[in-house]
Amino acid sequence: QVQLVESGGGLVQAGGSLRLSCAASGGTFSSYAMGWFRQAPGKEREFVAAISWSGGSTYYADSVKGRFTISRDNAKNTVYLQMNNLKPEDTAVYYCAADLWGIATTHLYEYEYWGQGTQVTVSS
Repeated sequence: QVQLVESGGGLVQAGGSLRLSCAASGGTFSSYAMGWFRQAPGKEREFVAAISWSGGSTYYADSVKGRFTISRDNAKNTVYLQMNNLKPEDTAVYYCAADLWGIATTHLYEYEYWGQGTQVTVSS
């Protein structure tokens, strides 16, 4: 069983930055692809970014490309999401997820394990 715990969310003004972390335990983190998703009130959960097991491949939603960076530290069993130039429309609960196949994917249904989420609020 894989456990994922997100941290680093909070309230920030538009144009500011936050770094989210997701700590994994209970599995072989270095073999998993990891993804970040977000869900705003009244909206469906959507893909934000993904990274392959080695970190060699990354993918981003068009809405965050150039502003967000996903990275991982397999020695620390942690994946990160650096968010710069935040906008009010980035406000959502952010979730990390693990895909046991190791190949980064943008598809929500391919991720087997999910964290509880961390709230990000961007004020205008």
